[in-house]
Amino acid sequence: MQLPAQQVAVLEAASADEATSVDALAERADLPPETVTGAAFELEDEGLVEIEERVDETVALTEEGADYASDELPEIALYEAALEAGADEEAVQMGRVIGASGLEGAGVDIALSNYARKGYGTIDSGEITADADADPSADAEANALETLSGADEAAVDSETLDQLERRGLLERRESTVREIRLTDRAVTELMAGIETAETVGQVTPELITSGEWEDVEFAEYNVEADAEEIGSGKVHVLRQMSERVKDVLVGMGFQEMDGPHVDADFWINDCLFMPQDHPARTHWDRFAMEQPSHIDELPEDLVADVERVHREGLGEDSEGYHSPWDEDFARALALRGHTTSLSTRYLSGTQIGEIEPPARFFSVEKAYRNDTLDATHLLEFYQIEGWVMAEDLSVRDLMGTFEEFYAQFGIEDIQFKPHYNPYTEPSFELFGTHPTTGELIEIGNSGIFREEMLEPLGVDCDVMAWGLALERLAMLTTGAEDIRDLHGTLADLEFLRNAEVTY
Repeated sequence: MQLPAQQVAVLEAASADEATSVDALAERADLPPETVTGAAFELEDEGLVEIEERVDETVALTEEGADYASDELPEIALYEAALEAGADEEAVQMGRVIGASGLEGAGVDIALSNYARKGYGTIDSGEITADADADPSADAEANALETLSGADEAAVDSETLDQLERRGLLERRESTVREIRLTDRAVTELMAGIETAETVGQVTPELITSGEWEDVEFAEYNVEADAEEIGSGKVHVLRQMSERVKDVLVGMGFQEMDGPHVDADFWINDCLFMPQDHPARTHWDRFAMEQPSHIDELPEDLVADVERVHREGLGEDSEGYHSPWDEDFARALALRGHTTSLSTRYLSGTQIGEIEPPARFFSVEKAYRNDTLDATHLLEFYQIEGWVMAEDLSVRDLMGTFEEFYAQFGIEDIQFKPHYNPYTEPSFELFGTHPTTGELIEIGNSGIFREEMLEPLGVDCDVMAWGLALERLAMLTTGAEDIRDLHGTLADLEFLRNAEVTY
């Protein structure tokens, strides 16, 4: 019997008495493991070996997980700092505690997102409390990291392992282990003597030009053999969704807007007929700029008209707010809390000149809010801004626009709920059903712009507008249950590699 050299080497290294792993055979035969695997499959086809397979899972800490194992988790550092600051007795300003904890950058976000989840205390309106009865020494995740750093994964329960994996602190790797055993036929053939046949595994120019290819024996290729998995780059789920949204809206006749991420409170809020003492305009809910702190120029006539409407209202049925209005506050710079600042710039004619109805504009851009992190809120997110300017618009037109838009993504069960906004009347929120949990989640806010907002901007016809959440649309189309799986410091990379957008 004649066989290729690598097959002969595997047969001579294997045993009929016990199964031998591929790695052990590779060491005995002085061959690469992949060569041994290929030869074993060929020998199995000849009935000379039996291959036993099993899948082994190994768990290893990531670099971040190893750092926390040797030091401590960010949420524990935050808890210890909160105790030092007396937060177990009364609420303490969160900035003070964060500064004392030594946390910075991504560590702050990680600590805040896990602090309340683990029962260390509460975080509300920029203040933090600490539960005096909490016990960091009993923290299952911290103890698991310490255990895993000693390579004892069997002592950690599966639920904790799952949580650490979601946090990116450990990696699970599955590997196929193959063991080879000689069959009775192989033993018989070895006793009779097996000759080594010369085979060629690659066609070379020399083989072709010399004509030797006609006389050589070519090695067979096993197309079912395992190949190395290589993770290639791909377009992020949110980028896919953003591009799809833009395509849909352009197809519906909209033009795209753009503008500054840092803008004056005047454009972000004052032009929206939002009073300056509104809770959403406090330093707790916005990200104010330290340098520069104020915008240099604003349109004087527009500032005067906006101030007038805030103070006095518009017409017999509008009284305004009768609350303080300060131009210096209007000039204050902040990260925009919504992309409606782009709408006010465009509607006023400041951005691209006066716009004549009918007109449709949209943007898919970032907005920034000092929200509490949870499954549906991040500090920065993408907003689908849009508005239509035309005569005699109604809520029916607005609802019909949404139904047409979301139908493009296979979402046909949109629900509407009346709502209050300072700048729209009537107003309503939009909800969609999550495909995995079956729960209704808010996906947008909308309404018809009030006359008190439009008159100072110089608009004398109806404008219907909305702000929709791109991430929540992505949750409905991918089945993601947590917005933090999509982007941010806790993003689930495995989910992003494999997620399909199902519009």
